[in-house]
Parts: sequence; structure tokens; C-alpha cells
Amino acid sequence: MPEASAGEECPAAGAGREPPSGGGAVPRAPSGRSIFAPGAAAPAETVRRLLRPGEGAEGAAGRPALFIQLSELLGGPAGLQWRQTARWIKFEEKVEDGGERWSKPQVATVSLHALFELRTCLQKGSLLLGLEAHNFRQIVEKAIEAHVESHALRPELLKKLSHTLLLSPQHHITTSQLKSLIETAKPSCFDKAKIHSSPKGEVSEAPLKEQLKNRFRKKVPAEAEVANVLVGEAAFLEKPFIAFVRLQEAVLLGSLTEVAFPSRFLFILLGPRAKARAYHEIGRAAAVLLTDELFQRVAQKASGVQELLAGVDEFLDELTVLPPGKWDPTTRIAPPKCLPSAQKRISMHLRERSPHSNGNVSSAEDLSSHAPGHHPASEELKRTGRLFGGLVRDLRRKAPWYGSDFRDALHVQCFSAVLYIYLATVTNAITFGGMLGDATDNMQGVLENFLGTACAGAFFCLFAGQPLTILSSTGPVLVFERLLFSFSKDYHLDYLEFRLWIGLWVAFFGLVLVATEASHLVQYFTRFTEEGFCALISCIFIYDAAKKMLSLAEHYPVNWDYKISRVTSYRCSCGMPERGNSSLLNRTLFPTLSSSGEPPHLDFGNGSLLTRKECAHLGGHLVGSSCNYVPDITFVCFILFLGTFLCSMALKNFKSSRYFPTVLRRLVGDFSIILTILLFCGIDAALGLETPKLIVPSKFKPTNPTRGWLVPPFGANAWWIYPAAAVPAVLVIILIFMDQQITAVILNRKEYKLQKGAGFHLDFFCVSLLMIFTSVMGLPWYVSATVISLAHMDSLKKEGATCAPGEQPAFLGIREQRVTGLLVFLLTGLSVFLAPVLKFIPMPVLYGIFLYMGVSALSSIQLVGRLQLLLMPAKQQPDLIYLRHVPLRQVHLFTFIQVLCLAALWILKSTAAAIVFPLMLLALVGMRKAMERIFPLNHLSWLDDIMPEKDRQEEEEKLKRTCDQEESGDEETELMYQEKGPEINISVN
Repeated sequence: MPEASAGEECPAAGAGREPPSGGGAVPRAPSGRSIFAPGAAAPAETVRRLLRPGEGAEGAAGRPALFIQLSELLGGPAGLQWRQTARWIKFEEKVEDGGERWSKPQVATVSLHALFELRTCLQKGSLLLGLEAHNFRQIVEKAIEAHVESHALRPELLKKLSHTLLLSPQHHITTSQLKSLIETAKPSCFDKAKIHSSPKGEVSEAPLKEQLKNRFRKKVPAEAEVANVLVGEAAFLEKPFIAFVRLQEAVLLGSLTEVAFPSRFLFILLGPRAKARAYHEIGRAAAVLLTDELFQRVAQKASGVQELLAGVDEFLDELTVLPPGKWDPTTRIAPPKCLPSAQKRISMHLRERSPHSNGNVSSAEDLSSHAPGHHPASEELKRTGRLFGGLVRDLRRKAPWYGSDFRDALHVQCFSAVLYIYLATVTNAITFGGMLGDATDNMQGVLENFLGTACAGAFFCLFAGQPLTILSSTGPVLVFERLLFSFSKDYHLDYLEFRLWIGLWVAFFGLVLVATEASHLVQYFTRFTEEGFCALISCIFIYDAAKKMLSLAEHYPVNWDYKISRVTSYRCSCGMPERGNSSLLNRTLFPTLSSSGEPPHLDFGNGSLLTRKECAHLGGHLVGSSCNYVPDITFVCFILFLGTFLCSMALKNFKSSRYFPTVLRRLVGDFSIILTILLFCGIDAALGLETPKLIVPSKFKPTNPTRGWLVPPFGANAWWIYPAAAVPAVLVIILIFMDQQITAVILNRKEYKLQKGAGFHLDFFCVSLLMIFTSVMGLPWYVSATVISLAHMDSLKKEGATCAPGEQPAFLGIREQRVTGLLVFLLTGLSVFLAPVLKFIPMPVLYGIFLYMGVSALSSIQLVGRLQLLLMPAKQQPDLIYLRHVPLRQVHLFTFIQVLCLAALWILKSTAAAIVFPLMLLALVGMRKAMERIFPLNHLSWLDDIMPEKDRQEEEEKLKRTCDQEESGDEETELMYQEKGPEINISVN
């Protein structure tokens, strides 16, 4: 590539007329979108031609980030120095007045005049594109040499210019708050700690120690490159010295930059006095221009001034100008929470400029993604047409990841997830185990639920396709178990044997569904179905938590009759049956006293020193007006319950707060649930009240002594019951299929960025096999638990450790592994041996975790947001994307139908008609299909995912052929343009 290109004119870009005496410039306005242009503008064509080769998502992902530093030539105690005044990664940070701290990150705003001046600088200055240099001194020498050749710089100024450019730089390096406080007490060392420069008075070739230890390096991606912008005024210059440099290979330029990363671009502007503010604004304009991803790519590939100016014109063409007087220019615009994808913006930009697309390809692409028939199935759900073909493909997909599923768990975040999900699983096992015991006369109780959860969950985590799924007893399965036991009792059937045959039929039907790749049908589960089911399960969690807390008021009644003013009249003592029982009393009160010793003489007449248990043990009875006093345990339980919920929410949100260092906030956020449980366990222990504690079985014996660990398959019921069990098994398989696959669809959404793929067929195969095991053992049936699985996913979210100031931490995906779930279920099985430790955990605390999980899952679905719109005036509603395209009344109607279906499911599961509950879940899919007769398809495309149609593949192939024709047409046009010259006029129809 050429080393220098100085003073070239740019006929395509308008070149701009000669600046007036004042030094200003009036370049031609960019015409990329001019309504008078007969075709696409030359700058747009130039940019499109530069970016076409190799442009793709992979190429964009491999492009290094750019750190930009603005340094200005300013005077100081030691004379002139290049002092750092601002920096950019994505947003601007300025050195505040006084030079003691950086400003908050902000969206950079520059004047349009400064950008026009910058364009003129690039047009009239020296361009060194593809320069080969190894240090900053070589760059300065070649830049001056190129400037002398084109601008006739006087020889006597060369030495001064070189000396000025090589002056030592000063960087504003941030120190920790503790170190700053220490340095405040040492004024002589303060400046040295805050502003670091080369000790030799010029740029050093090796990075300084402060650069290598700079804490800001953590904010910059490891593969980043640097763009240096140097501007200032020099009294000895008569005309501006301007140079734009792109190095052939990125080079580490010693102490020039704040962070020790290799530099790729340099923009240098030195000019006469009296224009320092203008130089500052032009320097900021250059830095902002370099932050633009599109211009970065243009500058990387440009071979001359014409192409570089085309990139500037395209940047100007996309600017939004705020009129003066309508806003305060000193206002700092806070960075947005999310930014549009740079690759998507560039792709849209290139399609818009396509001469054959008439600017409609991108629009067509957007519409096609929401059009009827465009609902491409994921690879995991494509049919193979062979028996067990989907299962075999899942096994082949997941097998290469099996080893990494154990290695990827070596992270402290996984330890936090294990403790959190373990407590949630134990609480769920106890809660649903108790409900099962009440519903089945203890044929299935807490111990059976513990054992089944441990065995089934561990098996699933070892062999399933999506090991992040947590198996558990669920509300819909509990409803069916209650109805099945009532039916067996009414018709004098053996419940466990009847249930065994139902489970065997369910397993058989499940294997048939796996063999026929029935999981392909889950692509019909749209957001409408997913949200309805997720909302139902979340409401069950919230309802059960509230119901359990309200039941505590019955076991621990509030002492409404206690009067504080009559406290002196309240007394209670142990009335002893006789005085002759002193030896037993002594042994009770003084168990460590030797037999020969004599206890001190005490008056035990009123039994005031005995506890309630000791009094009963001695055969006494309580006497007094305060003996029936009950402490207000209910109030304490509600404090623990609500405190756990609120504290969990607060600590989880603390991760994104402004207080304390990032490492501490992340640690607290990851361990928020564990810290909350420990905190309120400590509060409960300090109060010393007898609040209900977690109780787990202490022996491996069936809850009901009349049953064993194996269920005999024959003998208890009539023979015709065995084939007749297939009828209720049909309802159960519908329930299991819907429950399992809806949860699987929710967990495998694209927004979770899972890298190891799903396993819908393999997961359902494992669940079917577990139906055989649990039915034979007489254990509860298990299926994916939506709320706990979502909590598991949430506890394993990965965020980027490197993020630009002002940028939200990038969500990198989920820590996909098998270890956390496996340990959770192993600990669940070992909970019998952990009973002495677990007995200190108050049940209200665990109910608060239940409430937290239910509210967290409920708040994450779009349905809740649409319900909030009902309470908001139109002008106060957030700028949601679907509100831009769907009338508000249609949004409310969609929400009303969804809430109506949710209410119907809730009422149905709570009545005697709950036997048809599985069919109602299936009816959600039919309801969603019927809504296409009420709502326009384009409205459903924004509110919900469109149902797949038969002609989906035909539409995709047609769209692909259209894009291929446009691409080939673009290439032919370029070839004709190159062969016949610019006289060809490309019209746009």
C-alpha cells in the first residue's frame, strides 16, 4: 500500500471551495440521500465498494476494538507537554477542570462546523496510509517529510516541529479511592500519582510502569488497538500542520498512550495561535469520527483521500442535528442502556445503498421476518424422517460437549448456584411432598419426594440434552395425583398398582413420541402459550408461598388479649405434686453434680426455675395467669418472609447499582440469595423464638408403613385395569409433554445465547425412562420445573468483565454445564444426613425464596408489561417496539384474551374438572391459532411469534433466490462501471 498521499483532490466528494481569509471551510454537503441525485451518490458507492469484500458477521466479530485518546499541546510547570484531555472506547470521558478526575461517560456531541473543518483538514493535509514504522519518532519523521514535499515547509521549522511532536505526554491515570486519600496527605507526591509522564521530557520508546499497571486496562478489550489524536497550537507555525496516519501493522508507541496497547491510527493537527478552541473541537470531531464502526472500516481499507472523504461524507449523511436554542449544549447525554448492533447497522446501510434494491431490501427483510410463513424451525426441531432420528441427532450434537460440561463448572458462580438451587429444591420437595402426603394418605410423602427428586434429577443431569433443566414435582402433576387417588379410593382400587400401570403406559407413549419425532411440534408453542404456562406456574409459586404463611397464623395464634399495663400480674410456675420428689428435681437441675455432693438449698415450692418440659417430666402442672401466653411468632414469621423477599430483590439489583467497586457488586449479586438466607437465619437465632424450622426425614423408611419401596405389578386390581390404565395415561402424557416441552422451549430461547444446543428429543426420552423408574418405586412423577429452572439459568448468567465506561456489561450467555444440577440433586438425597444443620433454617425464609422465584419469573414475561399499560395514560407509556406497530386497543385485546385463558386454567385446576387440565394446556395452542381470525397477522407478528405454515420453506427459498439475484446484479453493475467508465447512468426504478 502507498505510504503517503498528500494534498490529493477529491472530485467525487466535492472537494470544497478554497477557504476564506478567516480560515473557515465550506465543503459540499454530502449527497448520499439527495432527492435530486439521479442514482446513488459517489461517496455511497465508494463506501459500498470498500466494504463489500469479506463483510460478514464473522469478519466484524474479529475486528479489534478501538481505544481513542485525545491529547492537546498545553503548557505546564515544565513547559509544553502533550496532555491527555479525553478518551473514548464507545463513549466520551473528559478530564474535569483541575485534572483530578474523569467525567462520567457520555454520548459525545460535536458541532457540525467542526466536522466540516475536519473534512477539510483530511482533504488538504498529509495522508500516510499503510505506513510502516516501528516507533513514534519514525512516524513523526515520515509525516514531516510528506508535509514538506506537498506544503513547502521552511527547513528552519522542521527541527522545532519535530521537537514539539516528540514532547513527553502526560496521562491522567485513575487511582483507587483509598490510594487517593493517602496521597492527599502527601501533596508533594500528588501530582506524580495523578499525572504521569516520561522522565526524559519526550516520548519514551518503552511503555512506562504506570501504563502497564493502569487499572483502566481492564475496561479495554485485550485485542484492542489505539487511535491517537494530537491537536494544539504552535507559535512558530504559519499554516496548520495536518497528518492522518494509518500504520500497516499496529505498533506499541511507548509512552504515547494511556494504556499500553498497539496503535493503528494517528491524527495530528498543529496550527498557529489564537485558534486553540477550534483545534480542540476539531480533535474531538476526529475522535468521534473514529468511534464510528463504519468509518473505522473505511479508514482501514481506504487507499487514498477520495475514499477516506467518502467515509466522512457517509458519517455526515447519518448525522442528526439538534437546532441551537432548543437544547443546552452543556448537557451531558447519558449512555443508553442498549445500543443497536453495529453489524446490523452496516448491513442495513449497504442494502439501502444497493442500486437494485431501491432502498427496500432491508424493509422487505424486516417484514419477511414477521410475515406469515416465516417462522424457521431451529436445527434441533427439524425432522429426519427416520425412527428415533431426532434422538440420534441430539446424541451426536451433545456428545462432543460432554467433557466440557464438567470442566466449565470450575467457577465460583457455580458454587453460589448450587447452594441457591439446592435450598429451592429442598423447599419445593418438602412443600410438594407434604401436599402429596395429604392428597394420597401418605402413600407418597416428603421422604419419597426427596428420594425421587435426588435419583431422577441426578439421572437427568447426567444424560439429558439440556442439563440446566431442574426436575421437580409440579402443580399440574399434583392436581392429577389428587384426582387419581380419589378415583382409586372411590372405586376400591389399589392406588399404587393402578398408578404403576398408568406410568408404564405413559412411558410407552413417551417412547412412541420420541420415535416419531413429536418434539417437532414444539415450534407451534408461541409466546402466547409459553407466557400463559409460565404465568400459571409462577402464580402457583406465589399462591403457595402466601398460603403457607397464612396457615402459620392458625398454628401460632396472635396473643390479642395481652395487656402491657397488667404485666406485673402475669405469672406462671410449676405446681409440684409433692415435696418428696426433690432427688429427681436435683438431678434435673444439677445433672453434672456428683452423687456425693449436695446441691445448694433452694426453694422449689413454686417451681419457678423449671422449664415447661422439666415441669411435665417431673409430673407437675403449670399454674398462673400467663401460662397460656403465646408469643407473636406469626408476626416474626411474616417479618422473616417479607424481609427475605425484599432483601433478595435488593441484593440482586445491587449488582447494577452505583455503589462500591464492580468486583464487590458482582460478588454480592451472585451470592445474593445465600447472603439473604444467612442474614435472616442469624436474625431468627438472635430473637430466640420457636419459629417453624425446616424438618427433613431422618430415616430411609416409607412415609406410609403399609407400602414398600417396590410396587407389585399384579394381584391387587382386576386384570382389566391394566389395559384400562391407558385411558388416563393419555391425559398424563399430554400433561407431561406440554409441561416438559414448554419449559424446554423457554430455556432454549435465543436470547439466552446457549452455545451447546438443545436436546428436545433426548430430554423427553430421559423423562419417559424416569416414568418407569418412579412408577415402579412408587415415587412422584417428575418433569421440568419452569420457575426453578429459570432461577437456575438466571444464577448462571455470564457477563463480560471488559466493558467500556458507560456501557452496560455485555451478556455473554449461560454457564452451560452439568455439575450444578448434579450436585443439587446429590445434596437433596443427602439431606437426610444434613438434618441437624438444616433444622436451623426457618421455613418463612424459604417461603420468601419461593415468593422471590415466582415474582422474578413473572416479571420477566411480556404479559406483565402489557398489564401495566392498562394503568398508564398513553403519554406515559414506554416506547415499546410493539406499540409503534400495533394499535393500543389491539394490545389490550391480546392481553385480555391471554389473562382470560390464564384465569380459566387456574379455575379449572382448582375444581373437580381438573382431570381435563392437560387438554386445556393443549387448547392454548388451538386458541392461539384461532386468534389469527381476530388479529391481523402483522399485529400478531409484533405481539407474538407467527404460527408456522406449510409454505414456509417455499417462502424462504424464494427470498433466498431474490437476494442471490440482487447480489449478482450488484456485481454485474460494478463490473460494467469499471469497464465502461463513469458515463453509465444507473437509474433506480
